[in-house]
Amino acid sequence: MQMNDYDFMSDTTEDTSTRFVTFITPNLKRFDLAITSTNRFYGKKLIIDLQGGRTAIVGQDDLDEEGYLEFTFKLTEEEATDLRQFLELVVGTVNFTD
Repeated sequence: MQMNDYDFMSDTTEDTSTRFVTFITPNLKRFDLAITSTNRFYGKKLIIDLQGGRTAIVGQDDLDEEGYLEFTFKLTEEEATDLRQFLELVVGTVNFTD
């Protein structure tokens, strides 16, 4: 197979910033996250759960959506509350500039 056999919808390269953070919540749940900031996704962050192998594009609107973190990262309600409290410190406002 050759490159011209693919039908690319998009193919861009961008310098990004990634923050790696490990923390233990008051409920003794450990999180190992990679948080990538990019110009894509309207300013939302790319959150990677390194232990669970799950990734999501997260903005404040997602944090406000009931059940979003539980479903996306396969967490209990208590674990999601702890993660939400941390992510609210990290996730900025969504920026619609496209």
